[in-house]
Amino acid sequence: MSSRPVPPGPAYRRLSVEERRGQLIATAQALFARSVPEEVSLDDVAREAGVSRPLVYRYFPGGKQQLYEAALISSADELELCFAVTESGALSLRLAAGLDHYLAFVDQHGEGFTALLKGGSVVETNRTTAIVDRVRRAAATQVLRHMRVPEPSAPLRLVVRTWITTVEAASLIWLDEEKELPLDELRDWLVDQFVAQLVVTAGRDKTTARFLRAAAEFEEPGGRIDRLFERTIAMMTPAGM
Repeated sequence: MSSRPVPPGPAYRRLSVEERRGQLIATAQALFARSVPEEVSLDDVAREAGVSRPLVYRYFPGGKQQLYEAALISSADELELCFAVTESGALSLRLAAGLDHYLAFVDQHGEGFTALLKGGSVVETNRTTAIVDRVRRAAATQVLRHMRVPEPSAPLRLVVRTWITTVEAASLIWLDEEKELPLDELRDWLVDQFVAQLVVTAGRDKTTARFLRAAAEFEEPGGRIDRLFERTIAMMTPAGM
């Protein structure tokens, strides 16, 4: 009986230092996305990555804290790019596109996102807090860039930073309530929230009022903003009037 030659398996390729480090960070991110940081051990990371615990320590001699911070920085870099969308077209459409990226990240990294923003983790430090704050400031900067206001007033900056906080809080509540609201509805509600905050502030701040008038010219007739105002007017109008 003749035996057929066994085809060779896939050739083993040794990972470079950067590739291996990236693999361990990606593995940690995936684990932190499913569980709060204090429930993830280096043994879990090693097992999931298919490597030994000493190898994890070789790349992250600071242990779990150093690995968590590296995973957090990688996630922060991804979140910072969420609102870096095209700078042409209606502002409401650009905000919606940015929110699509942001909410997709929240959806994919539920537990990790909650632990990141709620704090209270055993691995929380001044450094991790600074990383989270960097993401908030970067998001606010990107939104202001889309608004193209050379010198935003204090009230206008307050609106933007307050809205970023609203986005965070709404994301956490959405996760806590088991993602009951469809993502597209959550996105549209958040855009409406921003417009509503701008309208209220425009009544008190000339810079915001000028921006709002200029931005309205680029909105599509019958589009998102017109529908928002139509719903608002309909709500305030007595039935049958």
